[in-house]
Amino acid sequence: MDLRLLRYFVAVADEGNFNRAAERLHIAQPPLSRAIQQLEAHVGATLLDRSSRPLQLTKVGRLLHSQALQVLARIEDVEAMVRAAATSERRRLVIGFVASTIYARLPELIREFRKVAKNVELVMVESTTLDQLAALKDGRIDVGFGRIRFDDPAVQRVILRHEKLVAAFSPDHPMASGSGPVSLSDLAQEPQIIYPRQPRPSYADQVLSLWRDYGIEPRIAHEARELQIAIGLVAAEEGIAIVPESVRRARSHDVVYRELAETATSPIIMSHRPGDHSPELALMIATIARKYRDWGYDVPTALDAHEAAIASG
Repeated sequence: MDLRLLRYFVAVADEGNFNRAAERLHIAQPPLSRAIQQLEAHVGATLLDRSSRPLQLTKVGRLLHSQALQVLARIEDVEAMVRAAATSERRRLVIGFVASTIYARLPELIREFRKVAKNVELVMVESTTLDQLAALKDGRIDVGFGRIRFDDPAVQRVILRHEKLVAAFSPDHPMASGSGPVSLSDLAQEPQIIYPRQPRPSYADQVLSLWRDYGIEPRIAHEARELQIAIGLVAAEEGIAIVPESVRRARSHDVVYRELAETATSPIIMSHRPGDHSPELALMIATIARKYRDWGYDVPTALDAHEAAIASG
């Protein structure tokens, strides 16, 4: 999706008027109108109620506006990080991460790392697990946090922990107000929202395997590009989603979460290059081990071994 079109759409949504939005964007009004029409054609839905004054967003428009704000903010963050990295002479640690690990205490680990590594320039790059593997081998990132197991002799992986999965509902869904765990058999006929749409294999395949392990073929309503879009679709009453438990800490005002009766987890995996004994990686591993002990999590044996091996040089 064209970022320019998203910026134009956000401006029109914020101003509620094409003329004012055009002035804000320093462009003429006719090309702005054509750009919004192009975006509507791309998503296959009307985004603005042009009969109202000021302009109002449609249901799909509200969903896209919410996601567009997050995407544009993320792009601004990336640009700021790249500018900072380009001008910094400090040592760097580049971290790749999948979006869902942001909810699984990764920000707290990053804050702790910054406290003890003030002379290290930390760069965060959102990328899929598959992209992280290529980036590690190419030297574009130094450590990755993902959820998918891939066997590759050029990449060392450590399963940090297994995170419980839960079901996400819109507040008005009949099952949202229930008590106790909900079983997969109870959810079998519900339209499912899975993510990411691509590349595969991905977290989506973990969820599909979970259903099929219990002899259930899920009814897929949407394949969303990313987690936040999937949760937005749940809030819009387009279906339910099976998500990591940590997601409930970030969004609860328009989505309800319930435990699953079945045992269902998704791994959080740290990956790095074998033989990497850099002080930055050693400090990251030590930070994870220390915080896991603080939080009462089991510290993986492999992480202890990595910590000892790197410390011994």
